[in-house]
Amino acid sequence: MIEQRFKCPNCGEIASFYGDPGEQTVVSCAACNSKGRITIPTSGQNNNYAIEVSHLTKVYGDLTAVNDISFSVKTGEIFAFLGPNGAGKTTTVEMIESIREPTAGSIKLLGRDIKTQFNDVKEKIGILPQEFHSFERLTVRETLVYFSNLYKKKADVDEIIKSLDLTSHKNMLYRNLSGGLKQRVGVAISLVNDPEIIFLDEPTTGLDPKARREVWGVIAGLHKKGKTVFLTTHYMEEAEYLADHIAVIFKGKIIAEGTLEDLIRNYGKSSTLHIKKCKNAAEVIEMLKQEGYDEVSSEGNGDIAIKIDYKERVLEILSHLRHDCIEYESLDIRRSNLEEVFLRLTGSKLTEDKQ
Repeated sequence: MIEQRFKCPNCGEIASFYGDPGEQTVVSCAACNSKGRITIPTSGQNNNYAIEVSHLTKVYGDLTAVNDISFSVKTGEIFAFLGPNGAGKTTTVEMIESIREPTAGSIKLLGRDIKTQFNDVKEKIGILPQEFHSFERLTVRETLVYFSNLYKKKADVDEIIKSLDLTSHKNMLYRNLSGGLKQRVGVAISLVNDPEIIFLDEPTTGLDPKARREVWGVIAGLHKKGKTVFLTTHYMEEAEYLADHIAVIFKGKIIAEGTLEDLIRNYGKSSTLHIKKCKNAAEVIEMLKQEGYDEVSSEGNGDIAIKIDYKERVLEILSHLRHDCIEYESLDIRRSNLEEVFLRLTGSKLTEDKQ
C-alpha cells in the first residue's frame, strides 16, 4: 500500500489516500466534502519513491515479528518508523538493508528489487545500526578514512567532518568521545560513500537530552542536503521534530501512517484552550456552557480549560470574553500530540526514556 497526496480543486485542502498501485477510488475532501476520483500510480510511475515495501512479513517459528506491512518513502524525505521496543522496527529495517531475508513480501530501493538487484544499490545506501561501535584506538578522521576505503564512490572525509561539526574532535581517539559524539561519528560513517538513502536505527537511544538534540540537528542537516532518511525511533518527540512522514508500528503491524498533521487530525483529540487566572472563573464557565461550549472545566486558581474542534473557535471565545469585559492573564492553546495518538490507537503509552 502506498500514499497518493492530492489537492482538492474546490478548496485547496491537501489530503492523503492510501491504496495499491493502479487502484482507482472516489475520495472525499475532509474540509469541504467535495468528491473526486484519483488513481494510485503503478510502480513504474513511482520514480519519486526511494523505498517501496509491499506485504513484508518475517516469521520466526511461532513468532510473527513483522506482519504483512506495506509503505513507501518519498525521495528526499525523513521517514520515521515509530514504535515501542519489540514492535518490529529493527527487523524491518534490516530486511530493507538486505541483512535479514523476508519470509514474504517485496522491497524496492531506488526502483530496484533488492532480492535480485541489491548489488546495484548497495553502494547508494548508508547505515547506522542500532548498536553502533567503532575501533577504539582510531581517531575520528582515521575511522572515516577506513570506512571510506570500503567503497568505490567516496565522499570528501574532511567535508563530512566539517558538516557534522567534528573538526575540533577529528584527532581524538574514538574511545575518548562522549556518547553523543560517538553517535555523530556513526552518522558520519554512514555518509562516507555519499549515499542517496541513509538508514538510522534508533540513533539517539541512551543519549542525554542535549546530545540527543545535537544528533537531531545533524539529521535535519541531511534532510536539507536532499538525502532520504529512514529513521527508526521510539521517541515521540524525535518523530514529531524531524519527520515529514510517520508510520506507527505496533506488534509487527503498521497501525497508522501519515504526516504529523494527518495523524493528529485522524486519531488525536481536540485541542485545548487554557485561560489563565480568569476573574470570576465560575461565572465564565457557566457563560461559555450557555454559548454551546460543552467541554469546559476549571483547573483551579482561576484557570479554565476548553476543548475546541478548530482554531476559529478561539476567536469566538475571545469575542465572548471581550463582550462581557472578562479579565484574564494569558491564553495557551495545546493541541493533541503523538503520545495521545498512540494511546488512542493501542490503549497503552509508548515508554520513553525520561532523561
